Amino acid sequence: MGLEWREMEREEMKKIHLPIIIEIDEDGYYIVTCPLFKGCHSYGETIDEALENIKEVIEMCLEETKVEELNKFVGFRELEVKQNA
Repeated sequence: MGLEWREMEREEMKKIHLPIIIEIDEDGYYIVTCPLFKGCHSYGETIDEALENIKEVIEMCLEETKVEELNKFVGFRELEVKQNA
């Protein structure tokens, strides 16, 4: 029975890797977003604080959404647009 318990524990603690976007706002706060979840964003005075905060938000999002139902992150690109001066 001990071996079965360890296997169940391992399944419950599966690690996943999620994309995170980090920005700095006009007040110098780090804004972090996980694009796989709607409304999944947080902030902090440092990058480390912002990342800890987004982990909590992601954990809440995972309670409502199964990993299999998430969109797949494709990548990040920059797009050039013209701005009227």
